Amino acid sequence: MNVQPDLLQHLELERMPEALAGHDVPWVRLARESAFGRFAARGFPTRRDEEWKYTDVTALGRRASLAPDHIPPDPSSEAALHAWTLTNEGMHLMVFVNGHYDADLSTIDGLPDGVRLTSLAQALDEAQDLPRPFFDVRNEHTIFASLNTAFATDGAMLQLAPGTVLDAPVYLLFIASGHGVAVYPRNIVVAGEGARATMVEHYLGMVDAHNFTNAITQISLGAGAVIEHCKLLQEGSAASHIAGIHADLMAGSSFVSHSFALGARMGRNDITARLLERDCRCTLNGLYLLDGRQHMDHHTRIDHLAPDGVSREQYRGVMDGESHGVFNGKLVVHPGADGTDAHQSSRNLLLSRQAEVDTKPQLEIFADNVKCTHGATVGQLDENHLFYLRSRGIDAESARSLLIYGFANDIVARVSAPNLRGRIEQLVLERLPHGESIKELL
Repeated sequence: MNVQPDLLQHLELERMPEALAGHDVPWVRLARESAFGRFAARGFPTRRDEEWKYTDVTALGRRASLAPDHIPPDPSSEAALHAWTLTNEGMHLMVFVNGHYDADLSTIDGLPDGVRLTSLAQALDEAQDLPRPFFDVRNEHTIFASLNTAFATDGAMLQLAPGTVLDAPVYLLFIASGHGVAVYPRNIVVAGEGARATMVEHYLGMVDAHNFTNAITQISLGAGAVIEHCKLLQEGSAASHIAGIHADLMAGSSFVSHSFALGARMGRNDITARLLERDCRCTLNGLYLLDGRQHMDHHTRIDHLAPDGVSREQYRGVMDGESHGVFNGKLVVHPGADGTDAHQSSRNLLLSRQAEVDTKPQLEIFADNVKCTHGATVGQLDENHLFYLRSRGIDAESARSLLIYGFANDIVARVSAPNLRGRIEQLVLERLPHGESIKELL
């Protein structure tokens, strides 16, 4: 469904709040207006578009407004309690409520030298030079990225000086506590040469409302830098969530992405990585646990643009009820990227007759002396494994949950931070029938 540009312009651009970050900065305002013009000209993608054939976003076009909420945050007591709990986990915490940074709920004191962590809204209002290249049209991978550029409200900006090591993770908690809100986070990470850090994005829905999140995270890794990024999607059962995670890697750098999709009615993650110089390493891991009528789409793309790069992709999905999972992974080895070593895997469990999955691994190779493989499987729980557990005195439901947990935990175990890994393990157990009862079997 294409939306009339003049209608969108009337409904959205004219009502853009004066308080939107960077409104008084000429280059920011121009970037927003240009991005909105690109979105208005194209409209929402339809299922006739190859990249969106399995994901229907027409419901977003029926929203009363796409304009971002600009009401100051008024977090619920539950949100405050959740944020306080995270402060006890040894993390640098930034909390955003309905798209706005809340300093009272955040704890970002005690950062080491060489680390600058601030809200994007503050950076844009101060007209700092750093964000400008990240608003370039060439960095807009989907039409939703244009919409985010137009309406980006706030987010985190993390700068790591060369050689800086940040021991504690940076935890970005995005809380949706309103009804029908539209939220546009934008996060920017710039890691200097040899810098190392772990970053977590957690999207949490406090109510089951028809909220819309359109998030973009841009990561730039200098030579030898190491960034581990973990995204946890846990929004409400009626929410829509569309996001992009985009990383550029320089010589000898390493980027690790973990995507855990446990919530939202409809979700999509576009994850891309460009290995721009030699000896880069990129790892993309993902797990989606779906039930009811949930829909989750992961589109990944890794571009090997230089020699001797290594990439690994491991995605696993568990679908129950009438849920629908999608994985589309594209790997491109460009001319001159000799010595590339790449592997891609998509494995899926269907727990009901109504659940479905579409998986499409793709390889495009234009270089010599490469080692590239891919594979995809779709199946059900192994009856022999169930029989073995039943013969050891484990009831049928606990046996099923134990096998599902083992399947999912292969991805969870790849998270390096112990506290974060333990938290995700607990969330996975909570999603499983008899999850609490099988703890003693683990």
